[in-house]
Amino acid sequence: MQRTIQHIKTELAAYYPETEIKGFIRIIFESVLSMTYTQIILEKEKRIDDSDFEAIAKIVSALKTYRPIQYILGETEFYDLKLKVNPGVLIPRPETEELVHWISKTGVQPGAKVIDIGTGSGCIALALKKELSTAKVWAVDVSAKALETAKENARLNKLDLEFVQADILQWENYEWPAFDIIVSNPPYVRESEKKLMNSNVLDYEPEGALFVSDDDPLVFYRRIAGFALANLKQGGSLFFEINEYLGAEMEDLLKALGFSDIDLRQDINGKNRMISCKKK
Repeated sequence: MQRTIQHIKTELAAYYPETEIKGFIRIIFESVLSMTYTQIILEKEKRIDDSDFEAIAKIVSALKTYRPIQYILGETEFYDLKLKVNPGVLIPRPETEELVHWISKTGVQPGAKVIDIGTGSGCIALALKKELSTAKVWAVDVSAKALETAKENARLNKLDLEFVQADILQWENYEWPAFDIIVSNPPYVRESEKKLMNSNVLDYEPEGALFVSDDDPLVFYRRIAGFALANLKQGGSLFFEINEYLGAEMEDLLKALGFSDIDLRQDINGKNRMISCKKK
C-alpha cells in the first residue's frame, strides 16, 4: 500500500498542493478499497491487488485533467448522506452544510412544509428531510437531468420528497401550496468573478447553476423573494446561500421588499455566505 500512496503523491505533485493530494488519497482508498484513514495508517504494508491498483491509477490519471474527484467517482458525501453527482449538478459545498444546520436548528414545527428551490443533486432537500423527518419537503429545479439525479439520491437514501420541474423565474405560471420554509442556493457567481475561479469548476460544473450577469446578479434572489411574498406563510422563514461579496445588497433587497428579522451570517471561513428573513 505504501507503494501506491507514493505513486499517487508522485503523479499528482505537479498538479495539486500536498494537502489536497492527502485528501485525494483518503477519498480514493475509501472508494476503491473501503478503507478508513485509520486503516490506511495501520495497514501500510498491506499489498494492493493489481485490479485495485489499476482502478486507482485510472482515477489519478483523470485527476491530472483537473476533473473534480467527485465527478470521477460519481459520488460525494453531504451531511452524512451519500449522494450521486455528475456534471449536470453542482458538487455540494461545505458551506451549504452550514446552511442546512442553521435551518434544522431554528425550531421547525412538526409537519412543516419546506421547499428547496434549485435543488440540483437534492443535497439541501434531502439533508433537511433527514433532519426534519416529519416535514413535507419539495425539491424544485428547472433541469430535468438534475431532478433525475435528485430522485436517484432520494431512492438511495430512502427519503421521500416531492419533486417539481419548474422555472422559478416564471413561478407565477405554476400552482404552489403555502410553505413554512423556503430555501435556495441559486446561481450567484457574477461573470466577472470567473477569473477568480479554478479550472476544475469552470471546465466541469454546470454554468447555468453557477453564473449570473454582472448587470443583475440578484435576479434569482429577487424572483424567489417575490415567490416567498406570495407563497410563504405569515411568520414563515426564507433562507438563502449568497455571494460573499453581496451581503449588504442582499440585506437591502430583503428590507426593501418588507421582510423582517433579517439575519446575515458568516460561514466557518468568516465570509458572508447565508441570510435569512421572515415574512411579517
